[in-house]
Amino acid sequence: MPRAKPKGILERSAADDLWKHTLSRIPAVFGKLAYLASLRDTNSGAYRHHGLTSLFGREESVRALRESHEQAFLEWIGFPLAEKSRDLEQYFAGLEESRETVVEHWLRSRIYATYAPGSARTMERELFLSDLEALLQTIRNAAAESAQPSSQPS
Repeated sequence: MPRAKPKGILERSAADDLWKHTLSRIPAVFGKLAYLASLRDTNSGAYRHHGLTSLFGREESVRALRESHEQAFLEWIGFPLAEKSRDLEQYFAGLEESRETVVEHWLRSRIYATYAPGSARTMERELFLSDLEALLQTIRNAAAESAQPSSQPS
């Protein structure tokens, strides 16, 4: 299939295009991670992005998506826990649904377990899951505490 590359894009790679036009507009690293995971087919694990594929071809597009997913994942798991918490809060702030609604859904469905790239090592996946689950439980507990009426002595 011929690839049509508009003028001005000829010198850029698929990864450069992805970061410049899409990922740079997502403020949270966790947001980048979630977005890239959403581009992976749940049946095959193959990455799909029509725009990148039409501009750069399937092979280069898939490589850019896979490598960007790995990069975002490694960046997030490399954060200290406090930075992960701030980044996750920034991600939640950009969602339409409330943070509490998302947290409850995630803890029930464990959808976030699919956010790790296929290349992640077992220990990386375990770190990702344990830190994320600890943060989600902390958010859930804080929301539950703030929802309870305060019992102050009269």
